[in-house]
Amino acid sequence: MLYRRPAPSILFTALAATVVMLPWAISGGPDGDDSPAMPAPQLAQQPLSDLGGGESIRELHQDTPFSMVALTSEDFAGTSARVRAKKDDGSWGPWYEAEPLEGVGADLPGPRGTEPVFVGRTTTVQVAVTRPSDAPPIGPAAAAHKPDGPALGYIPANVESPLPQNITAVLISPPQAPPDLVPLPNAATPAGQPPRIINRVEWGADEGMRCGEPRYDTRIRAGVVHHTAGSNEYTPEDSAGIVRSIYEYHTRTLGWCDIAYNAMVDKYGQVFEGRAGGMNRPVEGAHTGGFNHNTWGVAMLGNFDVVPPTPIQLRNTATLLGWVLGQAGVDPLATVVMPSEGGSFTKFPFGASPTLPTIFTHRDVGNTECPGNAAYALMGQIRDIAARFNDPPGPEQLAETLRGGAIHAKWEALGGMNSYLGRPTSPEASGEGATRYVTFEHGAVYWSPESGAEPVTGELYNAWGSLGFERGALGLPTSAEIPEPLWIVQNFQHGTLNFDRETGAVTRVIDGVPVELPPPGADSTPVQLERFTPPSNPA
Repeated sequence: MLYRRPAPSILFTALAATVVMLPWAISGGPDGDDSPAMPAPQLAQQPLSDLGGGESIRELHQDTPFSMVALTSEDFAGTSARVRAKKDDGSWGPWYEAEPLEGVGADLPGPRGTEPVFVGRTTTVQVAVTRPSDAPPIGPAAAAHKPDGPALGYIPANVESPLPQNITAVLISPPQAPPDLVPLPNAATPAGQPPRIINRVEWGADEGMRCGEPRYDTRIRAGVVHHTAGSNEYTPEDSAGIVRSIYEYHTRTLGWCDIAYNAMVDKYGQVFEGRAGGMNRPVEGAHTGGFNHNTWGVAMLGNFDVVPPTPIQLRNTATLLGWVLGQAGVDPLATVVMPSEGGSFTKFPFGASPTLPTIFTHRDVGNTECPGNAAYALMGQIRDIAARFNDPPGPEQLAETLRGGAIHAKWEALGGMNSYLGRPTSPEASGEGATRYVTFEHGAVYWSPESGAEPVTGELYNAWGSLGFERGALGLPTSAEIPEPLWIVQNFQHGTLNFDRETGAVTRVIDGVPVELPPPGADSTPVQLERFTPPSNPA
């Protein structure tokens, strides 16, 4: 189903547990038009000239703005590279490592590549390439001075087909979602359900670029965690374009027929379908050389050498793996013997059978630091969350899913776990229309674009519930309790409820007409209609 943002106020919905890119912001208009709403990524190649031993810095410019940079070469042995971008004010941004895609993609003759580095929108970058001090020069200038062959009198450089010995920069201009469309927060994922997955149609995959049909394994025996390296300074609106650009780079520039990973998760918790073939099927990817068979790879967008993944990125990566492995009957806390297929990408020769965790990382089997030290230190937490995929969430986990929204802000302002509301007892769920609510030990907080987030507790909560919650004549609360000498008053959209401190009676007032409500029975706690079924993602 496709959604349009109804009004700016919807941006303040009460939960930011899973940020979801609007499907038609990527794949077409709200009327079902399948034409892409975003243009295709633009890729341009620029050979780096005359690179000698040691560090060489080359500045690259193009008039068309771009925001991702990758490097390709026939061989990156002994070579490292960094990239930085010029800002609008003329200053330079930080250096980012361009990590070679060791163990990712096809282990075949042909160009090797680095991870595409997101540097932010720019027209100029510097690329620092470090090679052994005694390395011979490479690049167009070196090729023009080769002793063999006729003197051409010029430097032969073909941007579309760079010379084999070159190191070539690939400048990528990812598309962005239209500026009037933004990701909307989504409800917390109930136990036993995967995060909301943005499929290939929704992020705009051009299926005509793929070659061949998906390859399926017998079953999934383990999950593998990766990172994509580069900058972490992207916005939610950038993510779909980054995924789309990685797909085009993997498929067209490096010739891998499809994106290497089975899935990708950005720092906002958005989950993107990766390699074609079905998220609930054992699609064989090209993410972990030597161990692609019967494994399922997920890459977290960003670099986690020093900075850890965001809590929602970590949680949704783990929840996704819990769902995938659970369908295959694999315990995320167990181990598995995985036979190596060998190749240049792995440290295990063909036929070796290491015992690995059922959720392991790229560095466990490959010649790489992926997924970075900070992410690697959290692998125990990822396995624990994945193992609890079907367990009901506890108060701390529920509180974390509420973080970033209006209901969480109101609860935190009241004292959080130590407030009179107590600890959360449910994820955020949908009420009537745009209404959202969360229950707590001693009440609830309700939110809508019109009323904002307000708590309801005690006898006033019970009385309001007996009248039909937000569906009743009073509508939603527009204030918290207001203490008076003889009364406790709470305002609603269409009236008030008044609690008599002396008698304990509750009086409803609508249009100035008071009606005393009958006392509730001992077992007559009202139940919100939506609570009869588990709250689920509205998308």
